[in-house]
Amino acid sequence: MKKFNMLDEDFICENCGNKVSKLGYTARDHCPFCLYSKHVDINPGDRLNDCKGLLIPIEIEKFKDTFKIIYKCKKCKKVHKNIMAKDDNMNLIIEISKKDW
Repeated sequence: MKKFNMLDEDFICENCGNKVSKLGYTARDHCPFCLYSKHVDINPGDRLNDCKGLLIPIEIEKFKDTFKIIYKCKKCKKVHKNIMAKDDNMNLIIEISKKDW
């Protein structure tokens, strides 16, 4: 099991430039506006990954009663998954889920 360090921080999205506020109920790990993330963790919240590349949302998968956003790092090409947040842009979630890769 991965170690989880609860780190819920405000940040400025490096993709769209929006100010992103803390999530409040768990750690914020991506932008709710454009859904991009940043490759900063080895284990959730540890900020130990040296890559620091942008994680591009490429697919959506069903997970229990919600969805996971599947990312591909623009820099190192690693694939990563995050659970969507309650305030994520649902129109963008739907748009990404319709893409035919």
